[in-house]
Amino acid sequence: MGPGEQRHAELDRYLLDGERLVTAVHQHWGKVAEPVASAVAGLVAAFWVDGTVPRSLSLLSTVVWWLWFAVGLRALYLVAEWRHDWFVATDKRLLLFYGFITRKVSMMPLTKVTDMSYERSVPGRLLGYGRFVMESAGQDQALREVNWVPDPDHHYRAICAEIFGVAHHDADAVDRAWDHLAAPVTALPEPYAGWDEPHHEQPRRGSLYRSPDLQARDRSADTGPIPVYPPRDRPRSRDDREPRHDRDDRDD
Repeated sequence: MGPGEQRHAELDRYLLDGERLVTAVHQHWGKVAEPVASAVAGLVAAFWVDGTVPRSLSLLSTVVWWLWFAVGLRALYLVAEWRHDWFVATDKRLLLFYGFITRKVSMMPLTKVTDMSYERSVPGRLLGYGRFVMESAGQDQALREVNWVPDPDHHYRAICAEIFGVAHHDADAVDRAWDHLAAPVTALPEPYAGWDEPHHEQPRRGSLYRSPDLQARDRSADTGPIPVYPPRDRPRSRDDREPRHDRDDRDD
């Protein structure tokens, strides 16, 4: 239950006027998984015993059915108690309501909380529950541990944000903001974007290293027709500028 949602009628009996609700949840269904599974397994076993034992052992069948009734009543009681359990956090305190016949309330003021952590076992990580542990200054408080907390990541952030007086952001909003901050200022094209498109052609780049066979192939490759350029005028040398008879006299 979020702070903006409607309160449950049972919570109004314990919350003060002007007390702002931060979170309120039932404990995780894993708390009653074992008694419900035991009741179902016991029912199957009772039907099997009732259908297989001979009439001479009818007393055994009766005992098995009475045992199943006890297991079934235990499961019903624990489910009813689970439905009446609440873990509540407000802007002033943490509360745990529990008990079906005898109602009990454990409470710890937020001002007394000096540290708060939570633990998640392997089944808790698989099923999605955790265990909160609150540390307080001074004497022991009535509320120190809360087991079977569903979605512990979300509730842990919400309660810690209230304890330390910071704004709480939803995990999806934080992820979106982080993606926005982590995105580059200028979008660069992907190195392989559109490589399979027909109109896309990657430029051919030379290699820094050329093996001997590639070098020989390049030398023997057809280079195409060689263009013919007109001869350029060669600058006249000193001998060309002097008359021939002057050169002969000089040689003699």
